[in-house]
Amino acid sequence: MSDRQHTKREWWLTLSAGFAAFGAYFCMYAFRKPFAAATYAGAAELGGLDFKVALVIAQVLGYALSKFIGIKIISELRPGLRTGFFIGLMVSAELALVGFGLVGDHWSAVVMLFLNGLPLGMIWGIVFSYLEGRRTTEILSAMLCVSFIVSSGTVKSVGAWIMQNVLTGPQMQGMFWMPALTGALFFIPLLGFVYWLHKLPLPTTEDVVARGKRTPMSKASRRKMLRRLGPGLVGVVLYYVLVTAFRDVRDNFAAELWTALGYGDAPAVFTLAELPIAVLTLGTLVLGYFIKNNRLALRYYHALIVSSTLLVICSTLAFSTGGLDGAHWMVIVGLGLYLGYVPLNAIYFDRLIGAFGGMATAGFLIYVADASGYAGSVIVLLLKSLGGLDVSWLRFFVGLAYVSGTFGLLFSSFSWWAFERQLAATDEATFVPQFTSTNLQ
Repeated sequence: MSDRQHTKREWWLTLSAGFAAFGAYFCMYAFRKPFAAATYAGAAELGGLDFKVALVIAQVLGYALSKFIGIKIISELRPGLRTGFFIGLMVSAELALVGFGLVGDHWSAVVMLFLNGLPLGMIWGIVFSYLEGRRTTEILSAMLCVSFIVSSGTVKSVGAWIMQNVLTGPQMQGMFWMPALTGALFFIPLLGFVYWLHKLPLPTTEDVVARGKRTPMSKASRRKMLRRLGPGLVGVVLYYVLVTAFRDVRDNFAAELWTALGYGDAPAVFTLAELPIAVLTLGTLVLGYFIKNNRLALRYYHALIVSSTLLVICSTLAFSTGGLDGAHWMVIVGLGLYLGYVPLNAIYFDRLIGAFGGMATAGFLIYVADASGYAGSVIVLLLKSLGGLDVSWLRFFVGLAYVSGTFGLLFSSFSWWAFERQLAATDEATFVPQFTSTNLQ
């Protein structure tokens, strides 16, 4: 095979893998986020909590617990078990949504959303395990990450449309059956994309030499990696806790935020507002692909994360002082949010492993960060609901933007400094892995 044919085949494989990952994770969101398109106005409070807030907290708790479980399961998951595990988790999530529709306005609806979130938290790690450790992982990650930027708004638009045009009976009943129906619409496409992922070839020898070999991790190897990364990882995780809580409020209460900004009767706004964010975020990850050196790429992503915090702070200040209207602010603050959030969901940890060397999985580090992030998200929601903060979701979101932006700037800057210091003290030969044809078997 000529070099030109090899390159062409490699790019076709990249596009194929990227579309498969995009489609699989896009479809997953149809099981997770449609419920947030409804306000559940008129439903009874649960334990002093607004009904929707209780639902959001329950699902996030299940999702967060899944992330903690995933630290072990995803890091140890073997390729041959991924497809069946993926499908089993999605069936469990849909059954929980059917239960949500059956129980309706009842305290057990909270249990059903907890059970819905519990399997879904491991889907990201499974999908990313098909993509990591390749020379084109930046491109693949960009395509995958665009899915959760676009899909959340899209499935909420679908859910809102279903309530308006399909479930035309009692409004409250439609709110509870809408999530299960939305998930069912995406189930067959989901199976197709999962099969597509299943048929992807494993990373090549060239991929392994460039990015390191990705192998299931033991408990001992996980502990060794955490000790090696040290303070820099702590800074990253603390930043991620803030940005995850910020992102969850924007995502789960988008209906309330857009209504407060005057767009409550426009279901398409959920999708349209996310499209420019997705395109620009995609562009930053694609640019990272052209940086072949792992150390330089790590610096690039650190700079991107630090810059994202400044964008959140400055755009919110402009909105608060009347220099920016609500719609443009939601887009710009969303861009600042995702420019920092997206790399940490995918390529940042892949590059971090490449920079420090060793055999590991990026999924392990992603799940360490994710578990902490979603635990922080639950705390923020409880603070808003039970901490005496009697303010609107819009006002709360503005305050959270200042807090997450300011402290996020401090934590991300510290992490950058700590990793640079550690890499500078490490001899080049000790962190660049040496692979031969023998140890690649």
